[in-house]
Amino acid sequence: MQPNPGSSELTFTEAARRKQIVAAAIETIAELGYAKASFVQIAKRAGLSSPGLISYHFANKDDLIEQVVAEIYGAGGAVITMHNEGAVSAWQGLRGYLEGSVAYYDSHRTYMRALVHILQGHPDALGRWVGANNVAELDAVEELLVRGQRAGEFREFDTRTVALIIRQMLSGTLQHLLTRPDVDLTDYTHELVAMCEHALVAPEGKTND
Repeated sequence: MQPNPGSSELTFTEAARRKQIVAAAIETIAELGYAKASFVQIAKRAGLSSPGLISYHFANKDDLIEQVVAEIYGAGGAVITMHNEGAVSAWQGLRGYLEGSVAYYDSHRTYMRALVHILQGHPDALGRWVGANNVAELDAVEELLVRGQRAGEFREFDTRTVALIIRQMLSGTLQHLLTRPDVDLTDYTHELVAMCEHALVAPEGKTND
């Protein structure tokens, strides 16, 4: 018998244990890779007496990975939301998204390594768990660009194309961070934001900074 993660009957203890297992799974995948992150290894890292305790809370590895991906994207959304507090203009919202994304990559490197390993190790990860999140994020960026154009903040351009370019730049930032763990992202973030501002803001536009 397994608890239903969406059920109101999930007890505080069960919810805490699920969270503990997800955290251990992220750390294990980040360190060992997807294929080697067995229930045995995850249970060991979580301090559980038996891998069977994971099976009580999750039907199988895919069920666990789904929750891992949800945790990774949920945590990222929380960081970006924090960086967007007080944003009024479209540019302020976009700047908050850029700064928040890089800050999240930097502060959650284990999460990012785990996500990369999942995408590399699970043949259906993109289609089942990651793709929809990426599309939703891309849509949100495009909405900011459309709003900025309508308000006269941004010059005219194809908003979907530019949203894709912004996402690709952030993907490059993540790759740079993971391959150069000693990199200082302060100047990197500053220049990324400045480059986007100069590229997107209309000559007569106001960023309201």
